[in-house]
Amino acid sequence: MRKNKERPRDFYAGAEIWNAVYDRAASELRDAMDLAYLTGQRPADVLSMRAADCDDDYLQVSQGKTSKKLRIELRSQDQENQLGMLVGRLLAQRKERGVRSPYLITTQDGRPVTASMLRLRFDDARRSAIGYALTGEDKFLAEQIRQFQFRDIRPKAASEIGDLGHASRLLGHSDKRITETVYRRVGEIVKPTR
Repeated sequence: MRKNKERPRDFYAGAEIWNAVYDRAASELRDAMDLAYLTGQRPADVLSMRAADCDDDYLQVSQGKTSKKLRIELRSQDQENQLGMLVGRLLAQRKERGVRSPYLITTQDGRPVTASMLRLRFDDARRSAIGYALTGEDKFLAEQIRQFQFRDIRPKAASEIGDLGHASRLLGHSDKRITETVYRRVGEIVKPTR
């Protein structure tokens, strides 16, 4: 049997691209982008995260594709980490707005964000970011933004974690080679000769 020769996607959303879209995003899209980045999970798994999945110490994740279960820490060294702060803010927003939906990512009026809603909001933010880049006559940046997709957030997270083992566990991979060959999209850090 022959192996699949298809090459994995090799797009990396650096800070300039990320910020261009993030700055023009609706609040629920920003929440979804933050949750996807901090957890390293797939878009469908981010949208299926529920308030009941959160306790004081962990965010319980059950991956839809692989059924792998993870407990992602909300505290690091007895202090709330960035994911813990985000989850705390999302839970507080739910309480303020009287949200009945069980999901963490909701619209301003409390409806759960669906995959199509997420896609539309991301497309709108990306289109606005492209327009802004073109007003500054930065065609290269505009083209880079055009290539950015929500699914690129997972590899961004994997690429920005220094420890390959940690990145692999966060993404739910049993083999580090998958994380390294498919999801790590920046070069290895090396020292110069002098």
